[in-house]
Parts: sequence; C-alpha cells; structure tokens
Amino acid sequence: MSLNVIDLIKGQLGPALVSQAASQFGESESGISKAIGGILPAVVGGLANNSDNPGVLDAITNASSSGILGNLIGGASSSPVISNLLTSIFGDKIGGIVNAIATYAGISNNSSSSLLNLVTGATVGSIGKYATDNNLDKSGISNLLGEQKGIVSSLLPAGLSLASLNLGSWFGGGSTTSHTEAVPRTEEPKIEVTRSTTAAGTNPDRNNNEGGGSIWKWLLPLLLLIAAAYFLWKQCDKKQTTTTTTMTDSAASKTDSAATTTPADTSATPVAKTDENIDLNGVMLKGYKGGMEDQMITFLKSGNYKNAADDATLKDKWYDFDHVNFKMGSSTELEAGSQGQLDNLVAILKAFPDAKIKIGGYTDKTGNEASNVKLSKARAEFIKAALVKVGVGGQVLEADGYGSKFAKVDAKASDAERAADRKMAVRFAK
Repeated sequence: MSLNVIDLIKGQLGPALVSQAASQFGESESGISKAIGGILPAVVGGLANNSDNPGVLDAITNASSSGILGNLIGGASSSPVISNLLTSIFGDKIGGIVNAIATYAGISNNSSSSLLNLVTGATVGSIGKYATDNNLDKSGISNLLGEQKGIVSSLLPAGLSLASLNLGSWFGGGSTTSHTEAVPRTEEPKIEVTRSTTAAGTNPDRNNNEGGGSIWKWLLPLLLLIAAAYFLWKQCDKKQTTTTTTMTDSAASKTDSAATTTPADTSATPVAKTDENIDLNGVMLKGYKGGMEDQMITFLKSGNYKNAADDATLKDKWYDFDHVNFKMGSSTELEAGSQGQLDNLVAILKAFPDAKIKIGGYTDKTGNEASNVKLSKARAEFIKAALVKVGVGGQVLEADGYGSKFAKVDAKASDAERAADRKMAVRFAK
C-alpha cells in the first residue's frame, strides 16, 4: 500500500477552512495557510514516529466515529483528546514546535497552538476515515503511518526543517552529530603529514643555501607566466565585453518586441480578496470585492443579462465560487464555510427572479477521467438540489460536470497548485 497521507488530509484544510480560521484567530489568510503548510508534515511525522504507539492507534481508530472532521475549528482546536495525543507524540517538544511555526508563519503563539490542535484533528480524522473506508485494522494503520517516514522531511516547506522544529533526531536526523565527529578523524592523517613535512624542512642552513642565488631560477619564470596570463585575460575580457553587449542589446530588442506584441491579460490578475459587504438592492451580503457575488450582481444590474439575445452570448462567462468546496472524494459533503456562499446565491436569484443559471463542476488532471466527470457532475447536481429545496430550483436550467476538460495545471504539480482546477462555478443562461 503506497499512499501519501498528507495528500489525503489536504482536502480537509482547503481555502474555506483557512478563511474561517483566519477570521476566528485574527490572523491573515496567508499566515494561516503558511502555518498549516509547516504543521502538517510535522504532525504526520510525529504520528509516523509513533506508528506502534497503542494510544496513537486508538485515537485514529476512534476518530472516524467522533465527528471531529465536521467541527475542526470549534472541536479539534480545544479537544482534550487531541491535546493528549499531541503530548503523546511530541512530549516536551510541543512548545518548541509552536514557537517555530509562529515565527515561520508570522502569527501569534496562541494561533500557532490552536492550529497545531486543528491540523492534528484533521490528520487523525482523515486517516481514521480512510482506515474505516478501506477496512484497515490497527496493524494496517501502523503500516500506513510507517510508510510516511521516508517522505516527511522532504515535504517540509522552505524555511523549516526537522532541526528547526526540535525534531532533528527523527528519521535519521541524529546522523548529523556522528558526521560532525567524523570530520576531525578523517583530517588527522593530513595533520600528521603536514607536521612530518615541516619537521623535515626545519634545517636553517638548508633554507639559507636554497634561498640565495637560486631564487631567480623560479622567480623569473613566475613573472613571465604572470605577464602572459595578464595579456590573455585582457584579450578574453575584450571579447567577453563585446559578446555581452551584443547579447544584451539582442535581449533588450526581444523584450521590447514582446512587450509591444503581447497584450496585457487583465483576466489573469488575481482578485484581492477583501472581505466586505456586497450591496444586493439594499441587502448586505458578506463576500469579496470582485468575488462571485459582486460580479454577478454588477452584471445583473447593468442590464446585460436582460439584453442578452440568447444563451450563446452568455456561455463563456463563468463565475467561480470562492468558498463552496466539497470534502475530498465526496459529492454530498461540503467543507465548513461553504453554506454561506450558497445562501448568497439564493438571495441573488430571489432578488432577480427572471435570471436563469447553469452550474458546473470541475476537477484537476489527476485520477481517472471518467471518474472525474462523474464526480464533478454529482457535485453540480448536489448544488442544484440544494437550490431546489429553498425554492429557486426553477431558475437552475442545468447542472453539468466537466471533469478535467478545462484544467490548466499539470497533473504532476503540487496539490496546492492543482487546487485552482478543483472548483464549482455558475453562469447565467437562457
């Protein structure tokens, strides 16, 4: 069995949870995201280092039925079970880990500590669910954790290491000490040889005899060599200067040409996610400036929807949900924080009852494409069903799944990069 547990857990720690945690802890989303990126490998490493610990295996086995995944912000960050588990796997190293993560991510120690609990809850909950779904007993869980030992160190982000987290003795990290001690031993023969050579040449009479009339035998050739080297260097320098100038001019010409012929792609400019109130005909919706709600309301108020002749004029403009995300592999379970944006969509549709929409689901390029299409379709249908329940189903003309058809990020890219392709979107339709 070969599984990267970190990829399994990342589905629980998506943008919606990051945003919710940032709001609750009073930190920036970038700081929360950075901290999670550092904590997650450390927690997986801690569990891997305790893969035979009965307490760890019990916690993972019982996590599936504890409901911890459904309340990571409110439950895991203050759960005594998680606190005891952390003490079991990290012992007196917890304080050092919290301090290192806080410094690395630029957040407070309190936030770092809460995130450590939260990520640990997400980790044991995800592994526990995986174990239940795949009928793994404690022996299977132990083997799964043991397989992570070889990859944990390589997954730590730049700026963090096992040593900086005070975990340097794990997974062979202690070999640094023995290597350092070996250096003097390998150099001792060199020291002895140097001393032996020096001792053999300490006769002052011999030094005086060789240093007198014979000095020009080696000094004159040396001076000639220096003069020749200087001449050659000057010649090479002239050629290099000419070549550099020519290449620089050529590069500048190409740059100017590219700047002239390549139009600015304003659609690629990232939207600044500033949390604010979005005005819906006097009703304030909580959303992002430039986000889905803001763009949809602006389009409807402009009259462009009403004036659109047919569906063909609307089909190319999709509005991506900022916060509606499904749990990993699920088409029926939304991540925490998703419902708020669905409620906003309902409010928009009720405010503009003549507007019709289509829902689309998308995946990244990994996995079987037939399965991806099926999953993305099921997710779109789930959102449509949710809208039907609250009375605006008549405005939803279609729900479709496109799998990875429109994915842009390579399948070999990191999970964080591929997350941009795993989304839900909506467009206006007629």
